[in-house]
Amino acid sequence: MLQHQENLKSIFTEYLESGKFFALRRAVEDWNASDIAVLIETLSDDQAVLLFRLLRRQKAAQVFENLSHKHQQALIQALAGKRKRLADLLNTISPDDRTAFFGELPGEITQKLLTMLNEKEQTAAIRLLGYPEDSIGRLMTTDYVAVKDYWTVNQALDHIRKYGIDSETINVIYVINDHYRLIDDLRIRDLILADPKIKIQKLMDNRFVALQADADQETAIQSFKMYDRIALPVTDSKGVLIGIVTVDDVLDVAEEEATEDFHKFGSLQDSVLNPLEATVGFLYRKRIVWLFVLVMVNVFSGAAIASFESTIQSAVALVFFLPLLIDSGGNAGSQSATIMVRALATGEAYMKDWLKLIAKEIPVALLLGSTMAVGVAAVAGLRAPEVVPVVAMTMVAIVMVGSLVGLSLPFIFTRVGVDPATASAPLITSIADISGVIIYFSIANWWLGL
Repeated sequence: MLQHQENLKSIFTEYLESGKFFALRRAVEDWNASDIAVLIETLSDDQAVLLFRLLRRQKAAQVFENLSHKHQQALIQALAGKRKRLADLLNTISPDDRTAFFGELPGEITQKLLTMLNEKEQTAAIRLLGYPEDSIGRLMTTDYVAVKDYWTVNQALDHIRKYGIDSETINVIYVINDHYRLIDDLRIRDLILADPKIKIQKLMDNRFVALQADADQETAIQSFKMYDRIALPVTDSKGVLIGIVTVDDVLDVAEEEATEDFHKFGSLQDSVLNPLEATVGFLYRKRIVWLFVLVMVNVFSGAAIASFESTIQSAVALVFFLPLLIDSGGNAGSQSATIMVRALATGEAYMKDWLKLIAKEIPVALLLGSTMAVGVAAVAGLRAPEVVPVVAMTMVAIVMVGSLVGLSLPFIFTRVGVDPATASAPLITSIADISGVIIYFSIANWWLGL
């Protein structure tokens, strides 16, 4: 892949330096749109604009859809003085990709760009932008093909030939009634292989899956995973077909959701998509809040240690094992939380499964804690034999508590309407630290009779 991109770049550079612009234009027409997008992102601003302006209208739209938001903005700014070229581009981009692009722009810029759209595209753009930011309505495109149930197969195929060129995909054809309500979907192969004279009704089984326009985008991810489709229809509250969502758009959302959860699990307020491009101030703002909160939480760890000052003075050897023990609890909790956040995100676990999972986690945590207790007891036997029972019992207890906290927090956060990914590893570690200190020195007091 890397070698292929280097070859394209060398061809572009050779034509550019020799001034063979017409030859370059003919060459890039045969290149894949995604390859051109990758090439543009490696070029200087001037070279990128030059290459983009050499593309014909349809290819330019395809390339634009494959660019990162940063490079899309750069090209829009470069084309600002070329109103017709810019208008052609905006009118050719698919509605879903255009909505995603507009949604990232300041409102006043979006308004200016909307005025460049023709009446049909402007209506579609305003309609899609009217849906909530994280709704399926923002993902859908209005470019699809629908047929009537009382048409013959031949009539349907004629309709597809006429209007299918503007559709996002024609692998699936949607069947509607006279009120535009969705009543079925058909694979294109079913139409091609059917008798041209029979009616569409004969091919229908009335079994289809549809998404609601105002539903959360995560619903679309789950539906595509469950039904293994390349496209799904989108309806309004009355069942009227208003658009479709394709799998490429859902993959983008899935990537964004995974990135967001990953960053939340590291106690970042929001996603930091590209740290190389982010400013120092931006990175500071995204990290400081949770770090400061965790500092306040960890104050309780210090307070807990201070309350056992006499215990520590009586058995100084206990201090040696303190970091090892409380870190083990945090690590066990982070493992449990990672598994649960993932299970909740993918729909493999639900709120009703909480007690079942706790019942399973208890013996697992007991086995983990017992195994780790053997190891820490061996270390303690060499350094401070008198505290071997204390560190062994503490390891079992801390691992069990940490595991149960890590399992439970995602469910608790889900119950109160907070993203379970917010039950981050640092937060779980801090809670495990506080409980670990209390457990450790309480067992020490009891066993050593302090």
